[in-house]
Amino acid sequence: MSSRPEHHLTAEDLVRQLRDARARELELFLDLSGEQLLGPQDHFLEPPIWELGHVGWFQEYWLLRHLDGVEPILPRGDSMYDAFNVSYRKRWDHDFPSRDETLAYLETVLDRCVARLDGREPTPEEVHLYQLVAQHEDMHAENLTMIRQTLGYPRPVLARQDLTEPEVDATFECGDVDVFGGTWLLGAPQDAPFVFDNEKWAHPVEVEPFLISNVPVTNLEYLRFVEDGGYTRRTWWGKHGWEWRRRAEAHHPQFWFPDSDDEWCQRCFDRVVPVEPHHPVIHVNWYEAMAWCRWAGRRLPTEAEWEVAAAGPTSRRYPWGDDPPTPERANLDGFRLGTVDVRALPEGDSPFGCRQMIGNVWEWTSSYLEPYPGFVADVYAEYSQPYFGQKPVLRGGGWTTRSRLIRNTWRNFFMRHRRNIVAGFRSCPS
Repeated sequence: MSSRPEHHLTAEDLVRQLRDARARELELFLDLSGEQLLGPQDHFLEPPIWELGHVGWFQEYWLLRHLDGVEPILPRGDSMYDAFNVSYRKRWDHDFPSRDETLAYLETVLDRCVARLDGREPTPEEVHLYQLVAQHEDMHAENLTMIRQTLGYPRPVLARQDLTEPEVDATFECGDVDVFGGTWLLGAPQDAPFVFDNEKWAHPVEVEPFLISNVPVTNLEYLRFVEDGGYTRRTWWGKHGWEWRRRAEAHHPQFWFPDSDDEWCQRCFDRVVPVEPHHPVIHVNWYEAMAWCRWAGRRLPTEAEWEVAAAGPTSRRYPWGDDPPTPERANLDGFRLGTVDVRALPEGDSPFGCRQMIGNVWEWTSSYLEPYPGFVADVYAEYSQPYFGQKPVLRGGGWTTRSRLIRNTWRNFFMRHRRNIVAGFRSCPS
């Protein structure tokens, strides 16, 4: 995303973002078979055909209906695609438009949203909403990637991808780093480019000195917990975590399994690959992260500690500074179609020496999503406010996250039991 203030973005900038977000969504959708468009009725997944229709509906709602007051293009669109009012459990219960009808709807909406900016500069409201719509579609592309992973659909083929493993920094030593205490600013500054309402605004917080791991927890570290019977000993889990583990019959991270030689493998889309020891553990939920920490004598960082360790004393936009992400700094944009070694990408280090705080895996924190002081909901009021106090915060973005979406202040949030997402964690000594 451009580093210019958002009110300086041109119509061409906004159109480029819309088209790029749509191109990725279609890359993840077009090769699916007719049978795969709906998928099994798993109540924690959306049908891919719903995913596609929803991003078109959201774009139409905010850029055509909200801004211009036009009538809906799809008479039944609100009853099918309004995510806030159509629960997960009802997203299979519709007579969806066909693949071709859905694609035609998306094309019509996008063409009208592009045409309405033709020959003029956008207003500040339009700049905000066009970015909202593009980044909303970025988030759903990440979700569609995880639907493909969860259901074992084929690994996507992207127009731009790099499946080579980046060079590992042989001199890097994994361990804890010191972060000094004091008064820090948490949240986005008021002159930041587009941010979501739950990032507003930067405010002082007191943080005690702490230690934090300079890398996320690796597969090798997590495997020791598994092989030590970590999933069979209630003492590590707490009441709700143990209830979840028993219900889910979980014995290891989702998608892991031992092969015929008792070597650990994992399923990546429709392929079986070895568990890479120095890659971050992934597809673990908040309960699993907390259990590992108790077993290891450690804890999850608070989200304030996480942001301090990432941004440093000058509140950088990214761990490395204010320049946008590049593949040399962060594993983002889905180009590698998976995680990389935690010792790679030294150009992305934070001021305290923490590596890969942006990209590779989302990182669970111990904090629940709460409003910052003076919180005021943005025009898309359903984005944050309904979930305050209900979901833990994740920070940093994963390998699937689009680079224009992420920054040190970005706050993701999921229910504690969700484990098919691109989530891992780093830890602090307790």
